[in-house]
Amino acid sequence: MSKQIGPSSEVLFHFTIKLEDGSVADSTQLHGKPARLQMGDGSLTPNFEACLLGLEAGAKKRFELGPDDAFGAVNPDNIHHMERSRFAADMELEEGAILSFTQPNGAEIPGIVRGVAGDSVTVDFNHPLAGHNVTFEVEILAVDQSGA
Repeated sequence: MSKQIGPSSEVLFHFTIKLEDGSVADSTQLHGKPARLQMGDGSLTPNFEACLLGLEAGAKKRFELGPDDAFGAVNPDNIHHMERSRFAADMELEEGAILSFTQPNGAEIPGIVRGVAGDSVTVDFNHPLAGHNVTFEVEILAVDQSGA
């Protein structure tokens, strides 16, 4: 008897995330390493987890999620204008570059350079897929009911 994904299952699965234009944003298959998820741990949105509930090992499913159900809407408060002097003098700052920033608590957070104008650098700390409708394709490899 196959185990179904429940609210506290540990799930081993492959996924592919596609954008509205069909381009692949991320895929575990490209890296040859499946993802492991503990349902209910907060790493995925409730609606994403709801799409997985009831699936069994061997199941394949495709579902579409809007920004609020996937990576969130773009939050203007996460876009910051910073002085060029806050960056190393020899650092190449060009649009699209992803830089790592240290938060006051010591945690690292990525930021995407959205623009450089004179002494001002615009850095976006939103998730790169924020504001996008995405298509998730999943293949469930294993389901463990025992939890973490």
